[in-house]
Amino acid sequence: MIKIAIMGHGTVGSGVVEVLSTNHASITAKAAEEIQIKYILDLKEFPGLPYSDLFIKDFDLIVNDPEIDVVVEVMGGLNPAYDFVKRCLLAGKSVVTSNKELVAAKGGELLQIAREKNLNFLFEASVGGGIPVIRPIAQCMAANEITEVLGILNGTTNFILTKMIKEGMSFDEALALAKANGYAEADPSADIEGKDACRKICILASLAYGRHVFPAQVSTEGISRVSSVDVAYANAWGGVIKLIGRAKKIDPNSLECVVAPMLIRNENPLSTVDDVFNAVVVRGNATGDVMFYGKGAGKLPTASAVVADVIDCVKHMKARKYLFWEDGCPDYVIDQDQSSTALYVRCKTADCEKAEVLIRDTFGDVEFLFCREAAAHEITFVTPQGQEGELKKKIKSLSTMLEVINIMRICD
Repeated sequence: MIKIAIMGHGTVGSGVVEVLSTNHASITAKAAEEIQIKYILDLKEFPGLPYSDLFIKDFDLIVNDPEIDVVVEVMGGLNPAYDFVKRCLLAGKSVVTSNKELVAAKGGELLQIAREKNLNFLFEASVGGGIPVIRPIAQCMAANEITEVLGILNGTTNFILTKMIKEGMSFDEALALAKANGYAEADPSADIEGKDACRKICILASLAYGRHVFPAQVSTEGISRVSSVDVAYANAWGGVIKLIGRAKKIDPNSLECVVAPMLIRNENPLSTVDDVFNAVVVRGNATGDVMFYGKGAGKLPTASAVVADVIDCVKHMKARKYLFWEDGCPDYVIDQDQSSTALYVRCKTADCEKAEVLIRDTFGDVEFLFCREAAAHEITFVTPQGQEGELKKKIKSLSTMLEVINIMRICD
């Protein structure tokens, strides 16, 4: 029998208990061991549950108990999760987590400790909830050179954009609906400003390319500046706007990594990923494009991924799973201005005809966009492909005639 502890009894933690209980027989068969919960760490009281006697408030009971082989961390955040997880690994206990913030910030360090201790530190549920993506990248695509990882990594923002695209809602209306449906927190900033997607692309990039990418290295923009007029222009262009997390290999020693709202053509499969669904596209030089799709969150889907990692830990108590990346370095991720892209540019101008001539003289072959929702004296265009910094310099050179309303990248 393998005894485990669960740290946190919120949405995911209670789901882990439910999955382990409901599927006890099949999990025992798959793990070839019975898995028993010995402790559940939480500061709140949970009276009246069938397992209320398992709750504790003292972390030291877990870290000092030699019977505990695997610890599940589903508290979220960095503090005290980082300290607790590190101490568990140092004490010889494998750890499973769904905590994207922890893995994005401290994954390299914790994987190093796990390797030194011949333990497992697993985190399938940290990206995409119940969508299997970590294990397939690490194992199933191990024979590939991965050239790019990109996707829709946050269900809240995707729900908001879907309502704006499909039902003509404003950003504020769609956000209010997301809150009413329980998809957005009371403080939705981590979602709508791109922080959640940033953490997830950091994990995917670190895994795909073998070197830690820190959130501070990633150019990150949210969707709060996207308006219904931008959505209409994207439709006229032949596409939609999605919040995209993207990591692209430039050369063996450098990487492009960005989170931002981008225009995507309707022919791109990501354009049809709607509502709270997530999708991750992995481009390998042998497989081509492989897409992982599903609901990116939720109690039982996320708990399912956590329990699958627990089973993996139990099956590999004496043999570490190969899941590792090296420490990061300051110049690993290139400045976003050095990346290659085309830009969507929406502006105000006093004279559209003169502005159009000036824009053509500055950029050459541009595509002007038109939509019924546009205000008077508005001009919108898509630039040719170029270095982002140079394109922005050209836009700035037009500031005497153009007042920029919004700029977004084109996802090629």
